[in-house]
Amino acid sequence: MPNQPLQQDTKKDKRHATKTPFWASLPLVGKPLYKNGKRGKKFVGMADTLWDGYKAATKIGAWTNPPREILPKYIKAFCTSMTKAMGITVLPVEPIPQRHALWASNHTSWMDIMVMGVVSPAFFLSKADVEQLPIFGRLATAAGTLFINRGSGDSTVVAEQMAKFLSQGYSIMFYPEATTTNGKHIKRIYGKLLDSAMKANVPIQPTVLCYVNEDGELDDRISWYGNMGMGESLKNIMDASNVTAYVLALEPIDPTGKTRDQLTVLLRQRMENGLHELHKRVLRPDAVPPFTPLANEDAPESHV
Repeated sequence: MPNQPLQQDTKKDKRHATKTPFWASLPLVGKPLYKNGKRGKKFVGMADTLWDGYKAATKIGAWTNPPREILPKYIKAFCTSMTKAMGITVLPVEPIPQRHALWASNHTSWMDIMVMGVVSPAFFLSKADVEQLPIFGRLATAAGTLFINRGSGDSTVVAEQMAKFLSQGYSIMFYPEATTTNGKHIKRIYGKLLDSAMKANVPIQPTVLCYVNEDGELDDRISWYGNMGMGESLKNIMDASNVTAYVLALEPIDPTGKTRDQLTVLLRQRMENGLHELHKRVLRPDAVPPFTPLANEDAPESHV
């Protein structure tokens, strides 16, 4: 296969191998979690990672004032541990540039945040209601996430806040489709927040990802879109096996001398072409979705 992905560090996670957390002994259908098959093992790994995240956030004082200068290494460690716990191997197709930028990615699942946290240096942009989620909301806050009230008409204010953040030297990851999809193509791009890159004079770094099963097909069990609930999505991911998340960083976009509309069109074209290229590189030839640029179908309601 041409353009073979970079190999991930395959060192064993000794933390999981050398200790059994107390919740591993909790019963699930009459058996301890660690003896309850695939779901049980993944649940234990997820709970263990969350617990370690809480301990790390407490250690560095991230609950009250997240120390952004040192947070990226903790975010990467957390996301790496979570993807391993959920049985997902993260493989960049090409080296991922660690540049300061406004990062933009396609969006198929809540796992995208973990995958991009492994490979990018960016902080995340999220809907304000995520901040209110139990456990995940507190950790997202401690990780320096920027929360916005999407759809409230305050995109100008949000773009200004993002521009200030970018001007301070902190990169941001956002999902310009503003919704999750089945991962086969790019939906409509919403370009208002691209104003932040223009104001801060930083490049836009398009990135695309996809989840592939052992048969070389897009793994629909990882996608979270439409009317699927969080519980169903979590169950699907826990039931999945041998999943690889492939990531491809695309050519950056210089906002200098361009209007927001021009940037929006250029970003969408780059992401559409990039996603199709990624599919051709990592999927079985007969499993590559047809290329449908500038699709106009309505997007399902966003989950993330």
